[in-house]
Amino acid sequence: MPTITKSNIDYDKRNLSDKALLKLYYNMLKPRLIEEKMLILLRQGKISKWFSGIGQEAISVGVAMALKPSEYILPMHRNLGVFTTRGIPLHRLFCQWQGKASGFTKGRDRSFHFGTQEYNIVGMISHLGPQLGVADGIALGNLLKKNGKVTVVFTGEGGTSEGDFHEALNVASVWQLPVIFCIENNGYGLSTPTSEQYRCKNLADRGKGYGMESFILDGNNVIETYTKVKKLVESVRKRPRPILIEFKTFRRRGHEEASGTKYVPKKLMQEWEAKDPIENFRSYLFSKKILTQEIEETYTNEIKADIDTSLESAYAEDDIVPSKTNELNDVYKLFDYKDIKPNKDVKELRLIDAISEGLKQSMEKHKDLVIMGQDIAEYGGVFKITEGFVNQFGKDRVRNTPICESAIIEAGMGLSIAGMKAVVEMQFADFATSGFNPIVNYLAKSHYRWGQQADVVIRMPCGGGVAAGPFHSQTNEAWFTKTPGLKVIYPAFPYDAKGLLATAVNDPNPVLFFEHKALYRSIRQEVPTDYYTLPFGKASILREGEAVTIITYGAGVNWALETLENNSDISADLIDLRSLQPLDKEAILNSVKKTGRAIILQEDSLFGGIASDISAMLMEECFEYLDAPVKRVASMETPIPFLGNLEDQYMAKGKFEGVLKELLDY
Repeated sequence: MPTITKSNIDYDKRNLSDKALLKLYYNMLKPRLIEEKMLILLRQGKISKWFSGIGQEAISVGVAMALKPSEYILPMHRNLGVFTTRGIPLHRLFCQWQGKASGFTKGRDRSFHFGTQEYNIVGMISHLGPQLGVADGIALGNLLKKNGKVTVVFTGEGGTSEGDFHEALNVASVWQLPVIFCIENNGYGLSTPTSEQYRCKNLADRGKGYGMESFILDGNNVIETYTKVKKLVESVRKRPRPILIEFKTFRRRGHEEASGTKYVPKKLMQEWEAKDPIENFRSYLFSKKILTQEIEETYTNEIKADIDTSLESAYAEDDIVPSKTNELNDVYKLFDYKDIKPNKDVKELRLIDAISEGLKQSMEKHKDLVIMGQDIAEYGGVFKITEGFVNQFGKDRVRNTPICESAIIEAGMGLSIAGMKAVVEMQFADFATSGFNPIVNYLAKSHYRWGQQADVVIRMPCGGGVAAGPFHSQTNEAWFTKTPGLKVIYPAFPYDAKGLLATAVNDPNPVLFFEHKALYRSIRQEVPTDYYTLPFGKASILREGEAVTIITYGAGVNWALETLENNSDISADLIDLRSLQPLDKEAILNSVKKTGRAIILQEDSLFGGIASDISAMLMEECFEYLDAPVKRVASMETPIPFLGNLEDQYMAKGKFEGVLKELLDY
C-alpha cells in the first residue's frame, strides 16, 4: 500500500455514509487499476490504442453514481469510470478493446466508440460534437414521455469549439430539455492548450448566453462532483431544464498514449499530480478511519482478480472470422415490410398534397412520431406541407426548430435511441450540408457499429426549375447514395410519394426522402385517400417497348414522358427508379437485356452521379446484350444558376431528346 499523506483536496463529507464513501472509492479504484493494466498491455502490443483518463476518475464515477441506471449517459474516451460504474462486465469491455465478438461492435469499431441499450450508455464518435445533439433527442423523448428522467452528456473543452456544442445547448435551452452538459476541462485538446481554445475566463460562463444555469466544480473532488451532480439531477427530474457544468481537471497522459506529454510544462504536471483524485481521497478516508489497509487490500485484490480472469477469458475467445454476409446484413436493421394495400376511394392530389396527407396519416398511425424543422409548426413550413398539423397533433409533436440542421438531425437520432420515431424537414435539401456529419457518420453507421437503429426520415425538398439559384436548387442525392447505411427515396408522382413516405416512416433505418419542388404543384394524380405502403427497391415500369431502356427518376421521369409523347414512334421501356438505395437492379438489367440499349437521365450534374454507377453496372453485367454504348444525360458541370435562360441551359432536360435519338441511330 502507498504511503498515506495529508490530502491536498478539501473534502466535505456532508451527509454521506461511510458505505457511500467507500463505494465512491471502490468505483474510482476500479478504472484506475484497469488503466494501469491496459498501459502494460499497450507496451506489450496486446492492444492497439489507449485513451487514458488517469486523474479524471472522480468525474466519471461521481456523475455515473448520481444517475439512475435507467437514465442515459453519453461518455467520451476518458470516461472508463462510467462504463465500470454502470456494471459492464470486464470480459465484454476487454473483448471490445480486442475486437472480439463478445464486445459491442463485432470488431467494427474500437475503444469506447460504442453504445449499449442494456446499460443505457451511448458512446461517442470521433467527430465528438454530434453526441451533444443526440443527448438533446434522448432528453426530448424523456420530456414527451413525462418519465422524469435526466440525460447526461460529456464533452471536452476542445469539443466546445465545435458548432454542435452551440447548437445543442441552444436547442436544449429553447425546448427546456432535461439534459446536463458536462465539460471536462482537462487543459489540452491533444496538444492545444485552453488558451488557444477559448477566450472566456470559464467555459461555464457560456451558460449565461444560452439562458441556462451553469456551475464550476472541482473535477478531482469526487464528493463535490457526486453530491452536487446528484442534487442537480434530482432538481431537473422535478423541473425539466438544461444545465451546464464545467469540471476543472487535467489530462496527465497523452491525448492517446502515442502522443506523449512533452508539450506540458513540468511544473504544471506536478501540480496536478498532487491533486490526484484517488490518492487524495484515499488519504482522506484513511484519516477519517473509514478506509483501512484490510479494506484497501480486499478491494485491490478483488478488482485485480476480476481484471486477470476477464482478460484470460477475452484472450481465449476465438477471433472473429470475416463473413461478407454478416457484414452486409448488419449495415441496415432488418425491416419487416408490411404491404398495406390502398382502398378504392381516390381523389386527385398534387405531389405536395400527397406528401402532406401521407405525413399526416403516419402521424396518426405512430403516436411516438415527432416531426421537426424550421417554420413547420404554425407557419406550416415554407411549402405548407405541415399546415394545420399543430392544431391536430400539438406543438410537442410538431416542433419548430432553431436554424441548426446538425443538432436537429442529431436530436432525431436521440429520439430513435429513446424508442421513438422522427421526421426531420430540411427546409431545402441544400441545407443538409449543415447537418452532413450526423447524417453520414452517425445515422448511417450506428446500426453497423453497435446495432442501434436510426429511425429517422429526413425530408429533402430539392431540384431546379424554379429559379431559386445555387443554394436552393440542388438535387444532391448522390452525396447519400454512396453512403452505406442510408436509404434514398426519390418519387416522381403523388401516388408513389404517399405510399413510399409511409414506408419510410415505418422503416427503422435512416431514409433520405427527396421531394422535387418543381413537381410539388405541377403534377396531379388520382391517389387513394386511405393509408397505404409501397416497397423500397422496386422500380415502376411506366412504358414498355423494344428499342431502348430509359432509366430515370424525379423530374427526369416527367421529362422522359414528355419526350416519348412528342415522339410516338420511339418504342421504349421507361423505368422510374423511385428508390435509389436500395436500387431495383433486376428491373434495370432485365429491361436492358431485352432492348439492347440504355440511356440514363438525371437532373444532377454528370460526374459522380447515380447515372455513372448504373452505367458501370450495365457495362459489367449486360455487355454482351448491348447494341450501343450506354448513354448518360445530366445537367451541366456548374452550380445551378438563377436566371431562367441560364437555368434552362443548365438543365439536362434540353439535351435528352437529342441524345436519345443519337442512341437509337447508333
